[in-house]
Amino acid sequence: MHALLLPPAVFFAAPAKPAALPSLPGAPPSSLAYPRLGSAARSSTARAMQQASSLSPSSSLAAEEASPASMAGKWAQKTVVIPAQRRGCHLITSRVLREIEQDLSGFKCGFAHFFLQHTSASLTINENYDSDVQDDTETFLNRIVPEGRSAPWKHTLEGPDDMPAHIKSSMFGCALTIPITNGHLNMGTWQGIWLCEHRDHATPRKIVVTLNGM
Repeated sequence: MHALLLPPAVFFAAPAKPAALPSLPGAPPSSLAYPRLGSAARSSTARAMQQASSLSPSSSLAAEEASPASMAGKWAQKTVVIPAQRRGCHLITSRVLREIEQDLSGFKCGFAHFFLQHTSASLTINENYDSDVQDDTETFLNRIVPEGRSAPWKHTLEGPDDMPAHIKSSMFGCALTIPITNGHLNMGTWQGIWLCEHRDHATPRKIVVTLNGM
């Protein structure tokens, strides 16, 4: 008889348990760190976390500030008529304030918009103390926009100052916006509102003043 040669026995070792992760001082046991939740509890927790992330303090504050009640503000509008002035630049701040001060006092914060309803005059903000600045500005305008027979203008139906007045009006513009703070026009110390009259024979000028704010 021949002896049977059996293959060597193969031993399968049971898989070793993974080494426990080191825990931080003061950390709860792993069995307590992440307690299992039921499906209903997990669903409600997820909804709560989503709502908390979408409603941050800053976004809720912005929503409150942007509410219709806070954004409505208030409006006031009045047309101020300035009597006819000689040709040149004129400081009209005091005259305008007399017309709008009662409405202006009701605004804590906002804007005042001034719109001149004419094409041969203009509005601007400039020096409110030395009248020489007004005279020098008129001298500059007359030099840069020539008049007379040598001028190249075609639109002279109302005289040699007709087209030059339109050009000067476009240079300075017909509208101003000034901030309102605590019932006052918040201009600089030396700033004033000018009406620049560009015609030799002027007429009364209308300025629409619109106030908006809170």
